[in-house]
Amino acid sequence: MKKERVVHPIAPVYNAESEVLILGSFPSVKSRETEFFYGHRQNRFWRVIAALCGEEVPEGIEEKKALLLRNNIALWDVIASCEITGSADSSIKNAVPNNIMKIIKESRISRIYTNGKKADELYKKYLENETGIEAICLPSTSPANAAWSFERLTQEWKKIIVN
Repeated sequence: MKKERVVHPIAPVYNAESEVLILGSFPSVKSRETEFFYGHRQNRFWRVIAALCGEEVPEGIEEKKALLLRNNIALWDVIASCEITGSADSSIKNAVPNNIMKIIKESRISRIYTNGKKADELYKKYLENETGIEAICLPSTSPANAAWSFERLTQEWKKIIVN
């Protein structure tokens, strides 16, 4: 598979009430095809978020956005464009970060969580100094992270919910 330069095709999800920002690294091929975050059926992101919020797993894009916004969760990725082979985070090169300061200024974001080690590494490299907010790295919801069961993931991700 050939490495190609790809521009992030998905707008961030947030509103003025958002308190928590979850950052992935860059959309997978499947997410780019479905034009929304965590589009691969095997990615456990939507199941985990629904479980934490005590809601049904959302199906369509509008349901997914509504679930996040109802629960004051913002969602985006660290990278705006990069060279990448397929969906492999490990292949990301020449990354250009997203401008997440716009989200922070237009919301009540006080906590940032990264979905996996690559997102955390990229956030620390490109954005942490700018935001001044230390991110908490959560285990990746990717199907490639098979060492983490759904139950274990959900337990670890409970950190994002503050009532």
